[in-house]
Order: sequence, then C-alpha cells, then structure tokens
Amino acid sequence: MDKPRIGLLGTGPWAERTHAPALAAHDGVVFSGVWGRRPEAAAALAGAHGITAHSGEVGLDALFAESDAVAFALPPDVQAPLAARAAAAGCHLLLDKPVATTVRGAREVADAAAASGVASVVFCTLRFARDTAEWVDEQSAKGGWFTAHAQWLGALYAPGEESPYAESPWRREKGGLWDVGPHALSALIPPLGDVTAVTAVRTEPDLTQLALRHVSGAASTVTLSLSAPRAGAGTGVELRGTHGVAVLPQGWGDPVGSFGTAIDALLESVRTGAPHACDVRFGLRLTEILAEAESQMAAAAAAAGTGPGAASGAA
Repeated sequence: MDKPRIGLLGTGPWAERTHAPALAAHDGVVFSGVWGRRPEAAAALAGAHGITAHSGEVGLDALFAESDAVAFALPPDVQAPLAARAAAAGCHLLLDKPVATTVRGAREVADAAAASGVASVVFCTLRFARDTAEWVDEQSAKGGWFTAHAQWLGALYAPGEESPYAESPWRREKGGLWDVGPHALSALIPPLGDVTAVTAVRTEPDLTQLALRHVSGAASTVTLSLSAPRAGAGTGVELRGTHGVAVLPQGWGDPVGSFGTAIDALLESVRTGAPHACDVRFGLRLTEILAEAESQMAAAAAAAGTGPGAASGAA
C-alpha cells in the first residue's frame, strides 16, 4: 500500500478522544483497525471510524498482520508485553508514556524493537505539541543552564473533580510520579543532559519531590502530584543559566494535533532509519529514573514502618 497502515490498541478515553481521531484524520496513514480487551468497547470505537474491531489473542495477531505500525493507549504494564509482541511481528511502535513501570518491562520492549529493527516513538506530549517542542529544542541548543525546576500539579483526585481519566486503576495506584513524571523529565533532560543521580521523597496524598543531578553538571528539582487542590494546580518548567531565565510556554494545544505530529515523527524515523529523540530507548531511560525514585520512597516508607508500598503508591 502507498500509505502505512497503523492499528490502535486500547479503547479508553485517551484512545477515543486523542489516538483514534488523530489516526483517522491523518492523510499519510490508513487507520487499519482497533483492538480492545473488551470486545464491546472495541466494536464501538471501530464503528465510529468505520474500521475493523479485534479482541482476544486471535485479534491481536490479526491486527499485527494487517498493520505496518501500531499505536498504544493502554496502561503501561499492559502496553509493554504487547508492544514487545508487536515489535516481534514487525510492527513499528507508537507508544504511550511511560513505556512500563518496571525497568524489566521497558527493557523488553526496547530489546524487541532493536532485534526486529522497527522504529519507535514514545508520545511525551510536550515534545510534540508545537510551542513546547520548539521551546525544548531552543533551550537545548543554547546550553549553559545552571539549574531548573519543573512542577506538574494536577487536581485529578481533588474533591469535586470529575474526569474520565480518574477512573484509571494504574493511574490511581502509581500517582503523579509515573503519570506526569515522564512529562517533566522529557522537558528537563534535553537541555540539561541525562540524569546521573536522583533523590526522591513523598508525602501524602501523592506529592512527590525529586532532586536530580545531570551529566552537564546542572541540578534540577521536580514536584509531581495528581491530588493537588484545584486552586493550587498547574504546570511549569523554568530554566536558569548564563542566558538568563527561560519559562516553558503555557498551553499545549490540541492533543489530537500533537499526536498527529508524533505519527509524522514515526513515519520519518521509518523512512530515514534514524531513531527519534523520543524513541523506546528514551522511554526506557525515563522508566529507569522513575523506578529508582520509587524504590527510594518505598525503602523510606519501610524504614518508617508505614509499609513497603506506602511511599510509592504501589505494593
């Protein structure tokens, strides 16, 4: 076919509102089908876009067979083994963040992609929304940064909030560290360099603070939560260095458009053979950093006698 065929795994709100509309609207690909763990949900989403619905083990194999690439809108630890399986079937990967919440799971995906020679992109929204992506690129090119701070304070679980994303079991279990932590790291690592050391602390409910040292010599701090008071919620990144102060632009634009840009990035990587900066290896690195933070917080909770999972939100 002239246009690559891309299938979708997942039928939840993120798939319904972002992934499926972006795939259907993209004039450079064919939306080849959708797979869901619940057959009725797969049928509903497929019917909305006039494509084939799949479910179960046989459905997975069928979707992989009819697709050149697959996009994922699944919980991370459901995504990881299926992504490794898709890569082994020769499908390029358009992954959601985080790739997995265990280093082993993320590494299995990265190794499968490398073994099969497939391209990959991890959809870290900031790196594909136009204004924020340009800002990250500009600050990375400047260099000379001394320190930085990022905060992602969501009110998803604040009293009175009603969001379909709050129904996600993995998000409630893992909290802000894993849900919005990848966003913060994806904006800090390009201008400051890879993380060489991390110190993590957590207070309830779901407030995580990270102190990071970077290969450039810069230090940064990150504050993360999904349970901030509504009036105190907000996001931001600020860099300080020899060029002065740089502040991340507010507003990420339409996520459907940003996901369309991620599709473009995957197609370009397939065409050129050049890995994208946000490929599965970068996704693996994010998982390594976040897993180290989680491990520290679990150890601190155990030492304090509050239980092995109380600090990380995961037993």
